[in-house]
Amino acid sequence: MLLGLGPGAVYAALGLGLVLTYRASGVINIAHGAFAMYATYQYAELREVGDLVLPVVGLPPRIHLTDTPSFALALTVSLVMAALLALAAYLLVFRPLRRAQPMMTVVAAVGLTIALQQIAVIQFGTSNRFLTPVLPQHALHVAGATVSSDRLLLAAIVVVAAAGLWAVSRWTMFGLATRAVADDEETTALLGRRPAWIAAVNWMLAAVLAALAGILVAPISSLNPTGYSLLVVPALAAALIGGLSSFGLTVAGALAIGVAQAVLLPLQQDASWLNQQGMRELIPMIGVLVVAARRGALIPGRSASAVVSAPLPVVTPARRPLAGLLVGVAVGVVALFLLDGNYRLGLERSLAAAVVCLSFVVLTGYVGQLSLAQMTLAGVAGFLLARLQGELGVPFPIAPILATIAAAAAGLFLGVVSRRLRGVDLALITLVAGVAIQQAVFGNPLVTGGLKGSSVPSPKLFGLDLGIAGDGFPRTRYGLLTLAVLAACGYGVARLRTAPLGRQMLAVRANERAAAAAGIDVRRTRILAFTLSAAIAGLGGCLIGYSQGRLSLDSFGVTASLLFLAIAAVGGVTSVGGAVVAGMLAPNGLVFTALDRAFGLGEYQLVLCGLAVVVLAVLRPAGLVHRPARTARTAHGDTPPDGDHDGSGRVGGGDDRGAAIPSWLPALGWLPAGRRPAGTGRPAGRPAGRLAGRPAGSSRPVGAHRASRSGDAG
Repeated sequence: MLLGLGPGAVYAALGLGLVLTYRASGVINIAHGAFAMYATYQYAELREVGDLVLPVVGLPPRIHLTDTPSFALALTVSLVMAALLALAAYLLVFRPLRRAQPMMTVVAAVGLTIALQQIAVIQFGTSNRFLTPVLPQHALHVAGATVSSDRLLLAAIVVVAAAGLWAVSRWTMFGLATRAVADDEETTALLGRRPAWIAAVNWMLAAVLAALAGILVAPISSLNPTGYSLLVVPALAAALIGGLSSFGLTVAGALAIGVAQAVLLPLQQDASWLNQQGMRELIPMIGVLVVAARRGALIPGRSASAVVSAPLPVVTPARRPLAGLLVGVAVGVVALFLLDGNYRLGLERSLAAAVVCLSFVVLTGYVGQLSLAQMTLAGVAGFLLARLQGELGVPFPIAPILATIAAAAAGLFLGVVSRRLRGVDLALITLVAGVAIQQAVFGNPLVTGGLKGSSVPSPKLFGLDLGIAGDGFPRTRYGLLTLAVLAACGYGVARLRTAPLGRQMLAVRANERAAAAAGIDVRRTRILAFTLSAAIAGLGGCLIGYSQGRLSLDSFGVTASLLFLAIAAVGGVTSVGGAVVAGMLAPNGLVFTALDRAFGLGEYQLVLCGLAVVVLAVLRPAGLVHRPARTARTAHGDTPPDGDHDGSGRVGGGDDRGAAIPSWLPALGWLPAGRRPAGTGRPAGRPAGRLAGRPAGSSRPVGAHRASRSGDAG
């Protein structure tokens, strides 16, 4: 238990930072661990060689400061860099996104995480590093146990930090202003405070805490880009236990997670059924599930007068899906035969990645749900395919069909477990579940083959080898197989948009209450979307398995899930075309193969992808392929002539707020904002019993209303 206080203290410090950023700006910053990771690397470089390493690529990033670096200099520079990184992230990225859909802040944080991780890989390498201890490491004898003093000191430091933050929040003007911003940003501004700078100071303070924790724990845990970035997952579980508001409960939850993980180690030695890989990573997931079960949601509501976020992007139906299918297949076939070598290999990898990106179109584009575990679901199919076709001898195509069904079953289970969650809540629980599955399942040598990985035999049909390896590598046969799967999935997703189930999904995305009032089973629709999305991701996992030939833990880890979410967001999650463009942008895909050959940018592809996600989240959140809806009016009204219909769930004119709804909802008495006929006695789009303003003497401003994470038009 005492040994677990060290890791628990790190989770607590990161969790306190998450609470600070959420209280001040309403952002769940999953890039928080990446800030701590880069600041810790900066501290290591200063202590070892005296260099200041800027988080940039393509320019000389190193500045030699001194030949005799001191601890004070290294610590000060590292903490200042962490604060400046957080300040830049808030002012340039998250502040402009304050009126965007809450899910876009998650996407932007994913982009920042990917970019910082790859910058650290380029500048510092991937090998584990161990730093010189900062805190004294004396042997202490407590209750018959011998532990190092640094563990207890770490716990004491975070407890003091939590007490200090509570005191500042309770008794200082800055703390009161921060609480006021969290409760009512507009009124706080009217009282003469500056909410943007209050939030910026809190972001910098959170980053300093994270960097300090990373530096202090480095002697206990090895320093590497991925592992340090994922420390945010148990910290997030602790912050959710504290309701993203309580410093004390956050620290208590973090220390409890650390202690539970430490106590599990001797228990695994005593009980053989517990001695499994990744059991310690299941503890944060269990904590998050308990919180979700008790509260019904993970993220508490913020202010009663929060600004209304921008509507979800319009989902326009494909005009001629069959014609688009034929043209796309023809272009793909010609490209496969014209290209050769690395270009053909890049195209084939892009086609397989596009299948995975189609799963985001169904889940995020049609239903408005965000999953950070799509590649985890793809990994279920990929590793099962290796076992079925490699060890059990199940032939093609039966093996990939069974593997896809298994991925759909995993998606069904995850959808049932998280059926009460939506939006950012769902993104967080899938992130925690993805880490747990990566360590407990994919990290198990019995499942994935350990260090040697799992071999995936080539697909063979009637004696014809359809694999990528062989004479003329990469062979066109595999490319044609991948193109056929992508064409079938793309056509099905395009047709789903106008099918009854697809229209139900779009109605659920637009307004769950209105959809339920219209007779739609909201939970069933969302679970079906999760299952179908997982099946498509599973097909993509099978294609990736055939392409790589040997699968490992890194093939379908959480980092891969974050990366695929990033490229899907860049392409656009509202159309099949967006998924195809996203596939072209996949790592080692066609676009980056061309960039590497032309400009030598191969090692910067993940940095460019992460930065592209951040920029597009701010400037073009709907993606590259998305086309804004056009105004379409008839002589009898302002409904589009086809009676449909862009799927956003909002009726009207030439922007996303004017997107149309399914034609049968108005017939049942529900009209969104701006469509109520005159004389109804209440504002357009408001259900009966809800008024636009407050009566005189109300404590809330007239027109104040609560922003809804579910996209409620009311």
